[in-house]
Amino acid sequence: MTNPITQNAHLTKQHPTSSSPVSSQQDIYARVTAKILDDLEQGNLSWRKPWNSAHLAGQVMRPLRWNDIPYTGINTLLLWNVASERGFTSPYWMTFKQANQMKANICKGEKGTQIVFADTFTKAEEDANGDIKSNRIPFLKCYTVFNAAQIDGLSDGFYKTLEPVVINQQTRNPKLEQFFAQTKAEIYIASKAYYAQSTDSIQMPPFESFETAVRYYGVLAHELTHWTKHPKRLDRDLGRKTYGDEGYAKEELVAELGACFLAADLGFEPVPESHHAAYVQSWLQVLKNDKRFIFSAASQAQKAVDYIYHLQGPSG
Repeated sequence: MTNPITQNAHLTKQHPTSSSPVSSQQDIYARVTAKILDDLEQGNLSWRKPWNSAHLAGQVMRPLRWNDIPYTGINTLLLWNVASERGFTSPYWMTFKQANQMKANICKGEKGTQIVFADTFTKAEEDANGDIKSNRIPFLKCYTVFNAAQIDGLSDGFYKTLEPVVINQQTRNPKLEQFFAQTKAEIYIASKAYYAQSTDSIQMPPFESFETAVRYYGVLAHELTHWTKHPKRLDRDLGRKTYGDEGYAKEELVAELGACFLAADLGFEPVPESHHAAYVQSWLQVLKNDKRFIFSAASQAQKAVDYIYHLQGPSG
């Protein structure tokens, strides 16, 4: 199975072709976080909205650039959110300039959606000893994109409505079984689902105990994202000390996003776990305390998904 996220990954590093006036980084973090906090306070999970939208149900996938390269990280969340709120069924997004190059026009009165471009620049600085050292400084830049539904004159392929993904609700799916097996993660049958770092193993209730197959795969995707944090894999340490503390909440948010990214790529619904209501409260507190964490969480989840795809091998 080819990883749709890292395929042609070198192309995703390009600078945006059309940018809005540069906002301060603090404004960008605050704007995005405020929107997600507002959703959470209403009991909505921004990253799950596509699966709850009637016009998107069963066909959720990553938002795509004009050249079929998927958006990643925080931009996936931003574009999913707008698509579900505005009823856009096309997965394609592009800048004004890109549309213009294809001899297409933004429809009169349409407003674009701001997303972000993250990169670093090199700055030479003098240290305490008088030596000149180069430091890599991260930065964010906003730019504006439009959904294909807001553009006239594109080729028919940009307006396609995706066919619903059909997964047998009661039986194991061979494609998904192979995908998860390829990771070589140790998965054992237990009374509840969890990842145990001490034994580096995933515990899952029996397949037959889940109401549907997609519920099983949704939970497994969540636990597999946790599995990537092990020191011999991505070595992801978000500061958890005890069960339920802020570090625990942060890791749960990463696993939640990772499960949603995997579900969109593989074609199933990331059914929420029964204790999501409790998680929402902890995520609210985390995001209020750290206005940048949703960006970090989306980035960490993306790295986890990329790692899982890497394990699929060259013929993946």
